Amino acid sequence: MILVTGATGLVGSHLLLHLLQQGEENVRAMYRNTQSIAKTKHVFELYDVLALFETIQWVQADILDVPALEEAFFGITHVYHCAAFVSFDPKDEKIVRKTNIEGTANVVNMCIAHRITKLCHVSSIAALGESLHPTTPITEQTEWNPELYHSDYALSKFGGEMEVWRGTQEGLDVVIVNPGVIFGRGFYREGSSELFYKVHQGFPFYTTGTTAVVAVEDVVHCMYQLMRSAHKNERYILVADNLENRELLHFIAALLHKKPASFKIGRTGLSIAWRLDALVSIVTRKKRSFTRAIAKASLSCSIYDASKIKQTLSFTFSPYQEFLPNSSTGFN
Repeated sequence: MILVTGATGLVGSHLLLHLLQQGEENVRAMYRNTQSIAKTKHVFELYDVLALFETIQWVQADILDVPALEEAFFGITHVYHCAAFVSFDPKDEKIVRKTNIEGTANVVNMCIAHRITKLCHVSSIAALGESLHPTTPITEQTEWNPELYHSDYALSKFGGEMEVWRGTQEGLDVVIVNPGVIFGRGFYREGSSELFYKVHQGFPFYTTGTTAVVAVEDVVHCMYQLMRSAHKNERYILVADNLENRELLHFIAALLHKKPASFKIGRTGLSIAWRLDALVSIVTRKKRSFTRAIAKASLSCSIYDASKIKQTLSFTFSPYQEFLPNSSTGFN
């Protein structure tokens, strides 16, 4: 039987869809509250395969709740670990690290204890090293430099990977995927779809950085194929395109028939913006919307090389011109 953690998120819900469409009959999905299951159900409705949704075996559990995990792992042979806490707000540092590091450690420990055949861990390009030169692509072998600034989220994903690699030392077979920014249907104003919302609202600014993008359908396809293959104890970058931020914003604006961003904002402007956002957050007690980590990422010109997964699976990613229009559902 297959277990999927984070089954009510973008990757988890589309993974469930893919597994069932491939004929997998014994699939168990973890959820934390009943309301969140509606998000996954909505994805199946979008693809008009609601009958498949009814075959999922749901189990209420949290990766930080070891007794509940113990029950969720009963009878499981393969695990897809998609659960994570994504936030760039400094106030969320504790929960981000606890969920993504301690939670992953719990999953790894359960896999070892229950003699799981194979684990697929969903990491992020944020957990990869940084190239010394902007023109040199980042690969799976690029070394992590602890001396450089990293967001709490990046540190948590790196720490989570360390727990997975620990598992390999204890005999667990694993594959790790490092996706870029994932786009997909069904999650209005959550994750990457927030970008569509900003463009729809007329966001006027762009930066000189780049964004690595990929379709959620390609991510889950690669995950499934890697789990069925003999490949183990390897990590794989999943990126379809490395786009200049201006190009990405202009493409989305064209999809939504909105005016494209026309004002370039540089390092100084961004530095002022994230400090003002911090001040506003203190005064209003509202959640941060623009942080130092986001500002830094918006200026990054890193290029990610997905050659390894392409060669391993003879895989071709869908170009952004194909998957971004599908992701705009709900904004047109």
